[in-house]
Amino acid sequence: MRIGAVNYLNSKPLVYGLDALAPPTRLSFDLPSRLADSLLAGRLDVALIPSVEFFRSENATIVSDACIACRGPVLSVKLHFRVPPSEVRRVALDEGSRTSAALTRILLAEQYGITPDWEPLPIGSGPDTTDADAVLLIGDRAIAIEEREARGEKRVGSVASSTSPQLPAPSPFCEIWDLGEHWTQWTGLPFVFAMWVARAGTDGSDIAAVLSTARDTGVRHLREIADREGPLVGVTPELARSYFQDNLHFKFGKEERAGLRKFYALCVKHGLAPSGGESRIMSRDVTSSTGK
Repeated sequence: MRIGAVNYLNSKPLVYGLDALAPPTRLSFDLPSRLADSLLAGRLDVALIPSVEFFRSENATIVSDACIACRGPVLSVKLHFRVPPSEVRRVALDEGSRTSAALTRILLAEQYGITPDWEPLPIGSGPDTTDADAVLLIGDRAIAIEEREARGEKRVGSVASSTSPQLPAPSPFCEIWDLGEHWTQWTGLPFVFAMWVARAGTDGSDIAAVLSTARDTGVRHLREIADREGPLVGVTPELARSYFQDNLHFKFGKEERAGLRKFYALCVKHGLAPSGGESRIMSRDVTSSTGK
């Protein structure tokens, strides 16, 4: 079975020891948006794909109760504003994102009644490469930017004289939204960013227990994963541990299903997903005895 996972820090607890648990598999990593394309094209049988892509993939099924979700601030999905949200006219969207891009569109439309122009922010580009009114960053680089700023490693501005100490330049952003926090405060529900999905025609029942077991094992080894993986993406082990324990939720339970159903309804309302797919959200009662 060909399995694809997100190549971000947030997926590491979900694939911990997966190769050993399921030897007859081929595991590969890619960006969330590319995983969805590969699943649709038949290059993958099961993938950890953005939730909005599940809505758009006819006959695809959720095959595990392991997911990437949050019940408050998620830390790794940030919308940076150069102008007040009500004045936004152009938004640069991280090219690796589709669910977070859809959530950005929904929040701005629902809360401010605006539909800005959208432009892609290429992978590897930072917010300083665009002059858009708002910039969406996701994944490891969103966390790394926050950590650098917390350490005072901001851009250095001009100084009064060559002997004056260099001071950090003021932030170019007037407001920053953590989209996980913004969603939960608005709806009172968790937000599901990605889940394990099987493409149409693939029987994912055999892999369901394996994916849940990998998640449960990963949750028991969060410190080890954080210590190893955090520095590889420019994040301290301490922040990586906090991210896993305090920001992420890896169990697709009853509340997560309700949050996913709410997000789907809003996607349909705003033309971001086809109607008629709610039954697929409710069709599988996946359960597991453990998991964060």
